[in-house]
Amino acid sequence: MKKYVFSLIVLLSLSLAVVRAQDVHFSQFFEAPILRNPALAGLFDGDVRVQAVYRTQWGNITVPYKTGALSAEYKQPIGNNNDFITMGLQLLYDKAGTVNFTTTHVLPAVNYHKSLSDDHTKYLSLGVMGGFIQQSIDRSKMTTNNQYDGGAWNPAIADGEALAANSYHHWDGGLGVSFNSSINGNPADNYYIGLAYQHFNRPKNSFYKNPLIELNARWEFTSGVKFSLDEKSFFTIYGNYSKQGSYTETLAGALYGFRLGEDVEQPDYTVQFGAMMRLKDAIIPMVKLDHKPYSITVSYDANTSTLNSGAGRPNAFELSLTYTGFTKRNNSTLNAIACPRF
Repeated sequence: MKKYVFSLIVLLSLSLAVVRAQDVHFSQFFEAPILRNPALAGLFDGDVRVQAVYRTQWGNITVPYKTGALSAEYKQPIGNNNDFITMGLQLLYDKAGTVNFTTTHVLPAVNYHKSLSDDHTKYLSLGVMGGFIQQSIDRSKMTTNNQYDGGAWNPAIADGEALAANSYHHWDGGLGVSFNSSINGNPADNYYIGLAYQHFNRPKNSFYKNPLIELNARWEFTSGVKFSLDEKSFFTIYGNYSKQGSYTETLAGALYGFRLGEDVEQPDYTVQFGAMMRLKDAIIPMVKLDHKPYSITVSYDANTSTLNSGAGRPNAFELSLTYTGFTKRNNSTLNAIACPRF
């Protein structure tokens, strides 16, 4: 019986409890920049970037929660002032819980990078993102106390929930600002900071079509700094803080990287390893391997919260794959002295 009651709890917690509502997230948050802040689009060394991230969690406790994201970015110079514009697209698919609570995002984005210095190493970026979100459940997999007849579960009995529909959609929007700069004029050493405001239109968020239930707006502050230790090794520090309703999340950590090969500028491989920490929740070791133009990152959430005292230890695996490259156009950023990057 506990299993059936849990199915209802999952549904209600996701669609009704607006105070606790929160967006999906990745431990490899730095591999999903547009999802965090549209003003982070284009902060890479190249003209084109395509990133895919896949996460699966809680598979040893209940039906696995699965999340996949795919993003694409295209950056090019604009005007005569060494400014740039990045056009992007963020796709997201998430399936959670016994009732297959499914969310699909299709979010185009655009980001304008304004040069603030004569040497074009400092950029202020303003990004906007907006698009379509659909959510659905498989009602045939939902069980409630109303379906118990004399102590036995009877699927022929109605679940008793007055849902307006098994799916609904809404439009959503977000905007953000970021600043990035090289350190001491070295393009290999740089940093960025960013602030985003997501769901500013407060879309309705209820299968019951309750107009009072809205998706909480989300504030997100993010930062990163990368600096060289010597010709072949470097250190990267990341931080991310988000607040949505009463829910807050803090992620921070660092990766140590070293280049393999005789050519320091064009190494055969770059290996990075380290860990992130989700405050009061998990330690996340990860390894990243770059072999241009591709990059792959693997991580595992080692849970440290009180959930460990339950029937099983919660776990989560993430895998990301990135392609970053240059085009053959005449104004490719390959020929640029400086451009927005991290």
